[in-house]
Amino acid sequence: MTPPETMTATETILQSQQRDARPGAAAPRRRTRRSWSDIAFNVWGVLVMLFLFLPIIVIVIYSFNTGRLLVSWDGFGFDAFGTILAKPAIQNAVRVSLITALIAAIIATVLGTLAGIAMARHPGKWVWWFLGLLLLVSVTPEIVDAVALLPWMVFLGQDMGITLFNDGIVRLSVGSSLFATAVVSYIVRARLVGQDANLEEASADLYAKPFTTFRRVTLALAMPAVLAGFLLAFTLSLDNTIVAAFVQVSGTTPWPVYVLSAVRSGLRPEIAAVSTIMLLLTLVALALVALVLKRAGDSATQIARTMTGG
Repeated sequence: MTPPETMTATETILQSQQRDARPGAAAPRRRTRRSWSDIAFNVWGVLVMLFLFLPIIVIVIYSFNTGRLLVSWDGFGFDAFGTILAKPAIQNAVRVSLITALIAAIIATVLGTLAGIAMARHPGKWVWWFLGLLLLVSVTPEIVDAVALLPWMVFLGQDMGITLFNDGIVRLSVGSSLFATAVVSYIVRARLVGQDANLEEASADLYAKPFTTFRRVTLALAMPAVLAGFLLAFTLSLDNTIVAAFVQVSGTTPWPVYVLSAVRSGLRPEIAAVSTIMLLLTLVALALVALVLKRAGDSATQIARTMTGG
């Protein structure tokens, strides 16, 4: 037998081929054929996604329409985006919506963060009752909320003399923050339930004051969920159409109500242009939510769980 050190390259290749040809050698893997059911489910999934997102894609495309009406395509251009700067009514509606969404997000973040921390760090029977109330807020039809809010705002602003509730921005902010508060509560609770409380106990053992422990430990642990809840509350408050239509005050018409009234006279391309900008804001907010949670060390499954409050 030829010593290993004197083997030529040809002999080495031949020996390698002989080893591969021996019985019991691992055979090359064959690609498994996909069943017809897997293919059918994939095709069905694609069709469902197209059904859901095709209207949004159409709106984005028609935002570049140069015609006078949205449904009449005359050509490609950016005239609709330029029209936004020339119409004070559109600018005012967008400004009201952005200010309202920001204030509502702040209210929802503060209340929802405190509620989520309380549910996660002080468990008991009351938590399930409170979660039931939050679920009731989440599933109650918006028309019911709107019908209930309108007389309540009128009672506080006119009968009780609290002039603050006569302001349109205040009314819209309070109405938009109801559902968003429940969402933030779910997210913060889901974040803290999976976090161990040993750090907070250690802080208390080191004679830290309760507020110091809350600010430096508890709030720091919950901060990714707090930021995610704030961004989600902001996006949810942008399109609260039904509640906004009931509680608005003349002069503070938000963007969804403006679009609703514009339907009667015919939708124009600038409506689609602003809707496209709103869509981009929403996508950027959701991307920031995922980025914040990813930088906090969460996996894709944990990010989905936190964003859904699971």
